[in-house]
Amino acid sequence: MSQRQRILIMYLSTACLASETTAWAEYDGTGKHPYTGAMETEPPYWSVLEAMKDGWRVIQFPSDQAATSENAYRTGPFPFEFILEKLEDVA
Repeated sequence: MSQRQRILIMYLSTACLASETTAWAEYDGTGKHPYTGAMETEPPYWSVLEAMKDGWRVIQFPSDQAATSENAYRTGPFPFEFILEKLEDVA
């Protein structure tokens, strides 16, 4: 049995892991979970901390530049972007 990666990108309202999710995207390398992000109105987790409790591992925290840029919403990435991963067994 091998493992494949799932990636969850979460944008929070602040840099605190327990703050509210404002946007998200999920990419599934296992093929077991259909992508429904465009149709969902509720995030899969209210916060990064909730996702961590469900087995997701944080692999990237927001960069200082994105979180402090005055024009981040217009010219660059959303501030407070967290990237998480989960490894799942596949047959």
